[in-house]
Amino acid sequence: MVKIGINGFGRIGRLVFRAICDQGLLGKEIEVVAVNDLVPADNLAYLVKYDSTQGKAKEEVSSKKSSPDLAADDILVVDGHEIKCLAVRAGPSALPWKELGVDIVIESTGLFTERSKAQGHIDAGAKKVIISAPGKDEDITIVMGVNHEKYDAANHHVVSNASCTTNCLAPVVHVLLKEGFGVAEGLMTTIHSYTATQKTVDGPSAKDWKGGRSAAINIIPSGTGAAKAVGLAIPEVKGKLTGMSFRVPTPTVSVVDLTVKTEKETSYKEISAAMK
Repeated sequence: MVKIGINGFGRIGRLVFRAICDQGLLGKEIEVVAVNDLVPADNLAYLVKYDSTQGKAKEEVSSKKSSPDLAADDILVVDGHEIKCLAVRAGPSALPWKELGVDIVIESTGLFTERSKAQGHIDAGAKKVIISAPGKDEDITIVMGVNHEKYDAANHHVVSNASCTTNCLAPVVHVLLKEGFGVAEGLMTTIHSYTATQKTVDGPSAKDWKGGRSAAINIIPSGTGAAKAVGLAIPEVKGKLTGMSFRVPTPTVSVVDLTVKTEKETSYKEISAAMK
């Protein structure tokens, strides 16, 4: 059984955990031994159990104290599986992964996306790190269904799973190449649901003033590195794609529109058939 630790139990961290549960892997193929987040265990239990966009968890979720002497709960309990709740502020290298026997760390804080920072998890005893975002100087960027066969366990220890937009875009580009259409150049546009980094009401945003507008009532143009990141998973299109994003007032579901100039003369009908 693979032992996993999750660093950062926010939106992505909790949904990774939920996916493990939904696929019936918890306690069978995967043991989640610990999560590290500054939020107390009882609040984490509440957030896991009730999700405004994904719905109520099917599992029994609660929290408890590992010792009666503790002032607050420090164990998350999901269908009888006990998960330690850590609150380590000092960074990845200070986490007790060796003591807990952790094999893989899901790095989902959004703070340690550079290889030099994510390396702290390995220094702390983990064998592998999966960054749930675009990385910097990572060993490899993997998009499942596109380039996962290139993963080399002997050499790839810090892996980026890219962004949600890249995971949507890369499979489409992959099909265009695999079926021989080729890509000379392309422009992608993503209509992207708002995220936790945006404002609920108008507020300041030093880097991008329009990004400070209320997420719930505005369509906000934004930049995105997703098109560029596709080149990390598919080197053949490096430098050929660019893109833009529109943050829209919906809590979930996003879409990517891709316009390409193919290298081979083709038709919409042929491309649609290839995608199917």
